Amino acid sequence: MRFATYNVEWFANLFDADNRLYDDEASSGRHDVTRAAQTAALGRVFRALDADAIMVIEAPNHGRRQSTVAALMHFAAHFGLRAREAVMGFSNDTQQEIALLYDPSLLTARHAPQATAEAPRFDQTLRIDLDVDATEDAVVFSKPPLELEVVTQSGFALQMIGAHLKSKAPHGAKSDADVLRLAIANRRKQLAQAIWLRRRIDALIAAGRPVMVMGDMNDGPGLDEFEDLFGRSSVEIVLGAGEAALFDPHAKQALSRRLGAAPTSARFWITPEQRYLQALLDYIMVTPELRARAARWRIWHPMDDPDCWADPALRDALLTASDHFPVTLDIEL
Repeated sequence: MRFATYNVEWFANLFDADNRLYDDEASSGRHDVTRAAQTAALGRVFRALDADAIMVIEAPNHGRRQSTVAALMHFAAHFGLRAREAVMGFSNDTQQEIALLYDPSLLTARHAPQATAEAPRFDQTLRIDLDVDATEDAVVFSKPPLELEVVTQSGFALQMIGAHLKSKAPHGAKSDADVLRLAIANRRKQLAQAIWLRRRIDALIAAGRPVMVMGDMNDGPGLDEFEDLFGRSSVEIVLGAGEAALFDPHAKQALSRRLGAAPTSARFWITPEQRYLQALLDYIMVTPELRARAARWRIWHPMDDPDCWADPALRDALLTASDHFPVTLDIEL
């Protein structure tokens, strides 16, 4: 089977109030990319992936009139995708939802939020001391992770969690000192979210469930100047350590080669510097029993992956569709 995670920039902008694709020449929100061009590019990418299940990060908006599930199912029908059913969990107010598109002939997926004393449900509040003042802070997810019970046609059951961890920009800052203070506070909250997520993973592993965590962690080794301050990145916290550690080969490579070349899954234009920044932000992390099932990972990077580079139409589509590139996991289930 093939599982994928894909952060689609400005996906919500491609759908009208009735959850239908605009597919016109208006701007998509991506620089110099129309809605029609991004829609066509996404269709080509999703069809090339041909995945049994795709965790869509920054999925279309869910609100009073709009429906993430309806939008994704219309998108799948428009391009004739096998992954034509959709499921989501708790919605948020950022217009960047988390949802799963999947092939209903090969698996079922059900939103199954859980809670323990150490890790409340992802739409609730975690109380944790984020610093050294012995006072609990209230932490919430701006984008609650999507927790799913997945069962394949063969009867194999696993727990899947889609996540989009993100540190807010220092809005409201009036000086360089304010920028630093707010940036540190926001990063501290992101690390607390990673701890929350890791506690859920630990509970599932303790219950004997295979676990797959996939999505955009927006953090990683060597990514910013706060790493030395906090000691560990969100990625390292979610991966864990010891027998209960999750595995992702790209994360392992990045963590072991802090000064060398590392895989990347996203490409952003930095206007002040007039150049692109590449980073590893997207992961599919699994427990040992899943890794042992002939697991094979791939980042569909248009310049780094030979097959993507050799297909000009797919290469261009990947660059047009989003500032992130899909990550897939092929596994025998």
